[in-house]
Amino acid sequence: MGRLTTNLCGIDIDNPIIPASGTFGYGYEFAELYDINCLGTFSFKGTTKEPRFGNETPRIAETPSGMLNSVGLQNPGVEKVISEELPKLKKVFHKKVMANVSGFSEEEYVYTARKLDQEDMVGWIELNISCPNVHGGGMSFGTRAEDAAKVTAAVKKEIKKPLIVKLSPNVTDITEIAKACEGAGADAISLINTLMGMRFDLKTKKPILANVTGGLSGPAVFPVALRMVYQTANAVQIPVIGMGGISSAEDVLEMRLAGASAVEIGAANLTNPYICRDIIEELPKVMDKYGVEQWQKM
Repeated sequence: MGRLTTNLCGIDIDNPIIPASGTFGYGYEFAELYDINCLGTFSFKGTTKEPRFGNETPRIAETPSGMLNSVGLQNPGVEKVISEELPKLKKVFHKKVMANVSGFSEEEYVYTARKLDQEDMVGWIELNISCPNVHGGGMSFGTRAEDAAKVTAAVKKEIKKPLIVKLSPNVTDITEIAKACEGAGADAISLINTLMGMRFDLKTKKPILANVTGGLSGPAVFPVALRMVYQTANAVQIPVIGMGGISSAEDVLEMRLAGASAVEIGAANLTNPYICRDIIEELPKVMDKYGVEQWQKM
């Protein structure tokens, strides 16, 4: 077993580095740049029951040390993901992949999760109850403990693969939501999704984003993410996957110290498509620098 190996809900992965959903497409796009089998795994683009075009443009706004996005879960729908996207991925990625699932009702979450659970290539279901850029779904399930527990329990009942619940930072007490999901059967927690934000165009005097608000990601959110991962890891007994502003191997080690069993890297993929590969290569050197022998024993 390598020094970077970690166990994620009963499945061993070669290293703890996981590109986050929405920043890595369906994987095969990045396979044109490097061998993506170096990754621990990755979480593919958020998938819903029906196809979604997403929000109106503009969808992206730059910010100091980060970016705002309001893409709105654009995806071809679960049927085409299974029939078209996964076969393409299977040609270039030979590990289990994490399926990110979203929806606009409990029934939609269950339907999509059940479909993807039947795919051999899928190792984990990541339940996204934290997307701030859609109306009537996503984050609305993740801001109240009762709602988060209800949708978690409904999906868990219908699937066999490990269930990871992705949480929103846009709440008063992250631990309350995390404990509710754990109690409802979640096998792991991933956090944080983006923080709500906005920007104005001073020339037009109007919001830059067509959706008015969007999700803030990038290095600016890292200290907030670190705090919430630390709080959550100390509140639950299940694994925690940390994400939010990670852009270096040093950031990865900080997330480990906060209690993360693995990490997801999001916005950094959009500015440097090689970032995950580079961090995997750099991580053993940084571990040596700080006297860390094994990732799991840190």
